[in-house]
Amino acid sequence: MFLTCEGTFGLVPATMDYNGEARPGDFHAGYQEIEGINLGYLQINGTQMFALAQVLSDLFKDIPRTTISKKMETLKIKSRRCDLKELRTLKAINSVPTRAVKCSLISKADLEALCTSCKSLSPRR
Repeated sequence: MFLTCEGTFGLVPATMDYNGEARPGDFHAGYQEIEGINLGYLQINGTQMFALAQVLSDLFKDIPRTTISKKMETLKIKSRRCDLKELRTLKAINSVPTRAVKCSLISKADLEALCTSCKSLSPRR
């Protein structure tokens, strides 16, 4: 179901502590093709996180947002708000509009579950 055509966009400069080691919370950005659509992601603490706005507008564009919200609720999928540094990175890789002031992220595992659940709702590509 997921075509892995992964490419790393770049490493976000790490925040260094006084002894030169990277602090937790550092991340990098990249792109992954999912269901034939190239989505940007942030790799945060070993987990790929996708911008919910891009998922809704590109991957589930033919499905009403209320339907997606209900599916997320049924599947107990939680999104998390990204911080300013993450938001700026998502803007830089064109995953969210430059005018966006906030963004929610969902994990790759949750995105896979949502895709599986919504497969019968969207027209065949």
